[in-house]
Order: sequence, then structure tokens, then C-alpha cells
Amino acid sequence: MSTFERYLSLWVGLCIVAGIALGHAMPGMFQAIGAVEIAKVNLPVAVLIWLMVIPMLLRIDFAALGEVGRHWRGIGVTLFINWAIKPFSMALLAWLFIGWLFRPYLPLGQVDSYIAGLIILAAAPCTAMVFVWSNLTKGEPHFTLSQVALNDAIMVIAFAPIVGLLLGLSAITVPWDTLLLSVVLYIVIPVIVAQVLRHRLLAKGGQPALDRLLAKLGPVSLVALLTTLVLLFGFQGEQIIAQPTIIALLAVPILIQVYFNSGLAYLLNRISGEQHCVAGPSALIGASNFFELAVAAAISLFGFHSGAALATVVGVLIEVPVMLSVVWIVNRSKDWYERGARVSPVAEANR
Repeated sequence: MSTFERYLSLWVGLCIVAGIALGHAMPGMFQAIGAVEIAKVNLPVAVLIWLMVIPMLLRIDFAALGEVGRHWRGIGVTLFINWAIKPFSMALLAWLFIGWLFRPYLPLGQVDSYIAGLIILAAAPCTAMVFVWSNLTKGEPHFTLSQVALNDAIMVIAFAPIVGLLLGLSAITVPWDTLLLSVVLYIVIPVIVAQVLRHRLLAKGGQPALDRLLAKLGPVSLVALLTTLVLLFGFQGEQIIAQPTIIALLAVPILIQVYFNSGLAYLLNRISGEQHCVAGPSALIGASNFFELAVAAAISLFGFHSGAALATVVGVLIEVPVMLSVVWIVNRSKDWYERGARVSPVAEANR
């Protein structure tokens, strides 16, 4: 691990502070950058995500995707957490904290809207950023890609019914343009670019040529991650300073939900005998959120200045730092995981 990577937590903290300060000092610049979007998908952030994701996708050999079936335990755990636990646990936490404990400290007319925003945030699992988290835990890249693709397919069918059920609405306006564009921008295009580049490198220089490129792209990927963090906090710099208490209160159920779901997924993978390289990304996929879709859905249903929109934005703000903390926990607990895991004979044979 390089010195730069070793102090990643420090750089993250500095980027958060810098983003808030710059967003407050130069709101016009960040508003201009934020306005460069299509269907609520910010294009500068999309480019930065490409720089983060493509190096991870370069490692994937599509010929080996057929072997993902041996990780059926990890796939089952992740699907269970994403679709049977996460939206409903968030609904409970939102009601407990926002609807009851924190109600006296929040604008009364926005409480129900805040709860709705938190539920929308939890109803769709993350897509692109999980490749970054998986890579930082040395996760199995083929499992990560397969799991993301499966979640995207389920999301098309399940997002609206789950949100409608938990919000008590008979009809949900799904921002299909945002959903489809995000999948194309964050999954389809990077996969195609990475596989074309991988094929050409292997054809010309073999594995050494690919390894040299990956070594060069490693720092680029981390710089893109930190730049994304500055932009995300810069977009909301004024709002963070204007209403820090509300943002802090909304962050509480989100934080609890992330740690609960990631911990549960991690533990279930350990109990089932899954390998650590699958349990790590499984826990991270199980805990992260598709914030682009959540923000667009909240704005479509409740309006740009609603409490629901603000709640989803809080999810955006804490996504990177909190997921990096989960990465740290997964990496630090690897020895504990493998020491007590009842690794299945199939998994053991493939270690």
C-alpha cells in the first residue's frame, strides 16, 4: 500500500472540509457544475466515476464469469439484504428516529417528507461506486459485476412496488430516464470501454502490459474518488452550513442502517461459509444506496425543496465517508473472518 493510500482517511476528511468551504465560498461555480446534468445525472460526476470504475473493470475476464455460480451463498445473502431487509429496516429506523425521537427538533411540516426520502434512499442498491468499495477490499471482481447486474435487473421491477408499499402510495413515479441513463453511464459504457482496452492490451503486450496500465491508473482512481467527494459536498456547501442540525439528525438513521445491513451481510456470509473476497463486496453492496435514483425519485414525487429531497441528499453526502469506514472494518477483520468462517468445501477448493 502506497503512502497516499495509507492516509486515505485523512485525504477524505480534508476533501469534505474543502468541499463544504468551497461550496459556501463559491456557490455559483458549483451550481454551474451541478447544472451539467441529464435526467438528474450529473455528467462531471459520471466522468469521475468512469475514472474510478474502469480500472476495476479492466481486471475482469468475462470468460471467467461462469464461475460466479460457486458464490451462490454470497449472491443469496446480498439479495436478501438488499430486497428483504434494507428498505424495511430503514422504514423502521426513519419512523423511530425522525418520526419520534427527533420530531421535536425538526420542522413539523416536513417530518413525513423526511421519512419518505429515507425510505426512497434505501429502496435501491448502489451500482457504480460498489466497484470502488469492492476493489478496496480486494473483493472478487466477477462476483461484484454479476451482483450489480442482477440488482439492476431486479430494481426495474421491484423499486416502485417497494416504495409504494412503504409510503402507502398507490402509484409511484419512477424516474425511468434517470434509472436507465445511470445504468448505461455507470455500467454499460465502462464495461465496454474496459473490455475493449483489456483485449487490445493483452493482444499487444500480454499480461505485463495490462499490469503496467493498472499500476498507473491506481492513483488516478483514488484522485477521482477524492474529487468526487469535493464536488458532492461542494454542491451542498451552503445548505450544510445553513441547517447543520437537520442534516446531522437525518444522518443518524442512515448511518445505523448502513452499519446494520453491512454487518448482517458480513456475518451471514461468514456463517454460510463464503470466502472473505465475496463477503466484503456483499456487505458493501448490501449497505450502499443508488443515490442518483433516490434524489430523482424524491424530487419527482415531493418537489425540489421538499424534506424528502433533502433526506436523499444527506445520503449522497455521507455515502463515500461511511462506505470507506465499512471498507476499513472489512479489511481489518479479515483474520477474524477467516479464523472462524465455516468455509464450504467448494469455496475452500477455489481459494
